[in-house]
Amino acid sequence: MAQLLLEEIVKAAGGKILCGNHRAFTGLSIDSRTIQQGELFLAIRGERFDGHQFLSAALEKGAGAVVDRAPDGSFAGRTVIAVKDTITALQDIARHLRHAKDVKVVGVTGTNGKTTTKELVASVLGVRHRVLKTEGNLNNHIGLPLSICRMKGDESVMVLEMGSNAEGDIALLCDIARPDFAVVTNVGAAHLEGFGSLETVRKTDLEILAYAKAVSVNADDAFLCEGLKGFGGKIITYGIKSRADVRAEDIKLAEKGSRFVIRFPDGGGLPVNLRISGEFNVRNALAAASLADALGTDRRDIREGLESFGGAPMRLEVKELAGAVLIDDVYNANPASMEEAVRELMRLKRKRTVAVLGDMLELGRYAESAHRELVDLLTLSGVDILIAVGSEMKKASSAFRGACYRADDATAAGSMLSEVLSAGDTVLIKGSRGMRMERVSAGIRVRAEGEKTNAL
Repeated sequence: MAQLLLEEIVKAAGGKILCGNHRAFTGLSIDSRTIQQGELFLAIRGERFDGHQFLSAALEKGAGAVVDRAPDGSFAGRTVIAVKDTITALQDIARHLRHAKDVKVVGVTGTNGKTTTKELVASVLGVRHRVLKTEGNLNNHIGLPLSICRMKGDESVMVLEMGSNAEGDIALLCDIARPDFAVVTNVGAAHLEGFGSLETVRKTDLEILAYAKAVSVNADDAFLCEGLKGFGGKIITYGIKSRADVRAEDIKLAEKGSRFVIRFPDGGGLPVNLRISGEFNVRNALAAASLADALGTDRRDIREGLESFGGAPMRLEVKELAGAVLIDDVYNANPASMEEAVRELMRLKRKRTVAVLGDMLELGRYAESAHRELVDLLTLSGVDILIAVGSEMKKASSAFRGACYRADDATAAGSMLSEVLSAGDTVLIKGSRGMRMERVSAGIRVRAEGEKTNAL
């Protein structure tokens, strides 16, 4: 980021200088392990940690710290700033930086596809603009302001992913980022433990409409579109099944990637070779294209941005491993994304299909029915083998009509998969983030390396 002045920090955060005289800092950090020389450490209090416990370690490398309680001891040569609350201070600093720069902000929200859509939007706009984007999925009340605070000062566009767990979350993020434009990917059953209903999920995602002057929405999601009534700004629709403003035609899905033609409101067509797989990623590409077109982006730049994107880690990565096709979609899961992933499993089927599925977390009272419906879908789709991971998935798996194995955790599931896997199988691995489903494929890699060693 550009030099952040002490005076700006104190004014934005309402802070008080306890000691030190650094006039500027090269960046902000909340991690004492990775803080760099010249950076300012924010001692954030989380559910499982308190940054104040790592203050000494952070100040060995960093130039200063923001705290909400006076530190023990003295820190010679370091600047310490006291505030009422460090998370609020981070948000206030980010808010100041956003308003101090002449930069357009795109906010991306929705139940599924946020990260991939954010990356696609950034890739397209990045052909001509200096773009700051949310790193990874740092999309909450800490991650989003931290991303803004990493501005270098020469950006003309920010593309920020906005996640939520409860009503009011998107409004908070928008109050910090003040998006000019919005993309809403879809509305589905996720985090229902906090939201309580799909109506509240939609209401929360659409909190972004109070800030944006234009919104790009998925026209294939009728429930989402119903919530747009009363929005006074510009609405741009995209979709595959509906008669949207921007739509995909002549879709040809390959094992890896897809080809299709984007049809724009003026009738113009743009052939695209997308490197990421799945029909839902065609929609994500349409979301990026629809927004970029509304902003006047050259269509050659739209194609270049879409085609250069290679995918986000742990999201529908299609790999060859141990003679099998592995669909590695382990970052997270909810009922809608599980349904899409199962559809991809069956589309890519060679011989047998194997679903290694972990619990979908944070569904509250909907958990039992959601897992049961998922297992019914597996049976109706003709999945051959299910490895059920976690308490909810194991309980629901009793209704599965194919071969079924049950595991307490992802590591055990990996061992089971290694035992049943045959060359030519197509395997889907997916579950909520808390299930750590990436550990499943580790067992397959061990097997593949062993076979390679034996062959030598």
